Amino acid sequence: MKCAAALLLLWSASALAQSVPTQAPVPLKPGSAFQPADMRKLQADELANPAMLWVSQGEQLWKTTRGESRKSCADCHGNAATSMKAVATRYPRFQPSVRRMLNLEGQINYCVTERQKSAALAYESDELLALTAFVSRQSLGLPMDVKIDDGARPVYEHGRRIYTTRMGQLNLACTHCHQANWGRQLLTDTISQGHGAGYPGYRFEWQKIGSLQRRLRACYFGVRAEMPGYGSEELLALEMYLAVREKGLAIEVPGVRK
Repeated sequence: MKCAAALLLLWSASALAQSVPTQAPVPLKPGSAFQPADMRKLQADELANPAMLWVSQGEQLWKTTRGESRKSCADCHGNAATSMKAVATRYPRFQPSVRRMLNLEGQINYCVTERQKSAALAYESDELLALTAFVSRQSLGLPMDVKIDDGARPVYEHGRRIYTTRMGQLNLACTHCHQANWGRQLLTDTISQGHGAGYPGYRFEWQKIGSLQRRLRACYFGVRAEMPGYGSEELLALEMYLAVREKGLAIEVPGVRK
């Protein structure tokens, strides 16, 4: 209730009823830039960052055989430090082989089901989060570089429309907070630019690591809108739009947030 009231005050104080800003933030700032100094320090410390437990688990899963094929990720891709370097910078992307968009979780599950001949890993499961965090970690510090090719264009445009469309009982769009008011205070938090380059990341409110889609669903909840399901076209479109919006921003997985 307090968060909703604060959002309404922010909406009123900024006269947001008149316009929905659409331009990209300038300059681009990572999510960690809006965290307190102790959080930034915790994120940077590999031994203290709590999300590194999932990265370590992902490293073990990378070498573990699975499914009817009895193959591991390493059997096909070898050393992840080499084969997965910069991979996370290019997702979500349109995959011609399946004729649809896949985020990194979707690509991992494609390999699990098609190459390892195993059941897909559930969204927000420790296994999928661990593998996604481990693969993303191999791109630490590299700039996001998602392309809008012919297959991705409709998905990107869908995500852009969602990002700029008012929703929920509070009648707010994503851009009202993360474009028009980034850097301002909302209760005890500083509003970020809304980038996803730190996810999967650890949030203390969750007491565990979580995906970008979990964070997006929390925003839906915050404006009192119906939350789309994990893996839905709506959330994938938002991921695509955000990835393009943060082009050039360095990956900082796993992030640490309040």
